[in-house]
Amino acid sequence: MAAKKVLIVMSDAHSFPLYNTGSEGKTVSQDSGYFLMELAKPLQKILDAGYEVTFASPKGKEPQPDPLSTSLLTYAGNVYERGRQQDLIERMKRENGFSSPRKFSDISDDELKSYSGIFIPGGHAPLSDLGDNPELGRILSHFHQQQKPTAALCHGPWAFLSTKVGPQKEFAYKGYKLTSWSDAEEKFMETMLRGEITKVEGTLRENGADMQEGVAKSMGSITVDREVVTGDNPMAANAIGDKFLEMMAGK
Repeated sequence: MAAKKVLIVMSDAHSFPLYNTGSEGKTVSQDSGYFLMELAKPLQKILDAGYEVTFASPKGKEPQPDPLSTSLLTYAGNVYERGRQQDLIERMKRENGFSSPRKFSDISDDELKSYSGIFIPGGHAPLSDLGDNPELGRILSHFHQQQKPTAALCHGPWAFLSTKVGPQKEFAYKGYKLTSWSDAEEKFMETMLRGEITKVEGTLRENGADMQEGVAKSMGSITVDREVVTGDNPMAANAIGDKFLEMMAGK
């Protein structure tokens, strides 16, 4: 029996642009990366279900966690849970090539056929290098055309915009019900960071997605439409992992 495989898309970026900061309105680089909990919770479920995972990124650089995502505040003081998730990432570095992901361009169309699904975790880093990558557009177009389960969380759905520069040169998810980190939540981040941040929800809506946001979504409710499952923030990490597995099992 062929191995069950999942492709996990990471960003190479260690920061994202924060616009219009300070009295002079400068653009600065704000430290970021993947959001630990948004990667670790679904990843653990994927591994427990017996899937092999392959990490991939634009240039194959080692992914970095968003500093905010490793703070004890994020874990409500739960040192054990944070340690367990950090240990999982260390294991992925030893066993699954997490420190040197596959370059998108090195994954052939033929190899893509061997994957059951694709997962894109959040953190602000995807804003820097996933939305305009033609190779990622090619990869996502494969999963879209084959209707293979596609999961994206928080800022992860920003990567869907790459289909506009993929082979079809159009946004593949027009009319899809999607949920991402909301513009309201991003505005709260802007207040904290004192600058302006590119909005995922608004941009996806402008490109034709039917965005599903609101209190229920911010509390962890997920959105499923055809082959795609999406969620707003870390509170949806467990639910998105469970639904993604259910969708792959049904293929």
